[in-house]
Amino acid sequence: MNVTYISLKGHVEIEKYRYFYFFIMLTVYILIVCSNCTIISLIVIHKNLHEPMYIFIAGLLTNSVLFSTNIYPKLLADFLSNEQIISYQACLFQILVFYSFSCSEFLLLAAMSYDRYVSICKPLQYAIIMRKTIVFILLGLAWIVPVCHLVFPLVVFANLELCSFTLKGIFCNNSIHFLFCAGSKAPLTFGLVIMFNIVILPMLFIIFTYVKILTVVYKSCREVRRKAAQTCLPHLLVLINYSCLMIYDIIIIRLESNFSKTARFIMTLQIIMYNPLCNPIIYGLKMTEIYKHLKKVFYKVRHDC
Repeated sequence: MNVTYISLKGHVEIEKYRYFYFFIMLTVYILIVCSNCTIISLIVIHKNLHEPMYIFIAGLLTNSVLFSTNIYPKLLADFLSNEQIISYQACLFQILVFYSFSCSEFLLLAAMSYDRYVSICKPLQYAIIMRKTIVFILLGLAWIVPVCHLVFPLVVFANLELCSFTLKGIFCNNSIHFLFCAGSKAPLTFGLVIMFNIVILPMLFIIFTYVKILTVVYKSCREVRRKAAQTCLPHLLVLINYSCLMIYDIIIIRLESNFSKTARFIMTLQIIMYNPLCNPIIYGLKMTEIYKHLKKVFYKVRHDC
C-alpha cells in the first residue's frame, strides 16, 4: 500500500534539546494523568460525590486525560526520533480526536452551567430535572455530537489532493488545510460550521445561564452568594482558561505565517499543557467536598510514610 507521510516541522532545535523536551513533557504527561485520575477516583469512590455536579467534573477530567493521551505519546516518540513524521491517515485521526475532545470540553462546561442554573434558580425542581439518566445522556451527547460533526469533513479531507507534505506544527491540527491544493473552500466552510455549532453556541448558552444565576444570586442572602461562588467560580475559571487557549489555536492557524517558529512552538505547548494541568488543581482546591477528601488522602499517605 502507498502511504502518504506528513513531516512535522514545528519543533525548535530538536537535535539539541530532544532529551530535555522528552523529560519535561513526560513529567507533564505523568502529572496530568495522575492528578486527573486522582480526582476522578475520589468522585467514583465516595458516594457523597455521586451528584450531577461531580459527575460532570469527572467527565471533564476524563476528557482531559483522553485529550492528552491523543497528543503526548506521539509527541514523546517524535522527540526521540530522527524524523518527525506521521502518516496522512493517522494525522486525520489525530485531528478527529483532538478537536472532538476540544469541543467536548465546551459542551461539558455548558452541561455544568445548566446544572448550576437548575440548582440555584430552580432548587425545588433540581432532583426531578437533573436525574442520573439525564446526566448520563448529557455526558454521552457531549462526546458523541463533536465526533458526528467532524467525521464527514475528515472523510472529505481524506479525498482532497495534497500539494504540500510539511506541517508547521508539532502535531496535526486545523493547519492541515495549508497542505491542500489551492481552490478548495471545503476546510474553511466546515470549520466555520463546526465552530458555530460546538463552540459559539455552547459559549452563548453558558453566558446566558450565568447571567440568570447572577441575577438570582444578587437578590439572595450572603450565604446563597457564598455557596454560588464556591460552585460556579471553578467552572468560570476553566471556561476562561480554555477559551483563551482555543483563541491561541485559532491565532496560530490563521496567522501562521506571521509567527516565528519559537513563538508558535511555545503557544502550541500551552494549548496541550495548561488546561489538563489546571483542571484538577482548580476543582481539587476550589470544590470544598473534593478538597476535603483530597486532604484525607494526603494525610493518610503522609501518616503511612
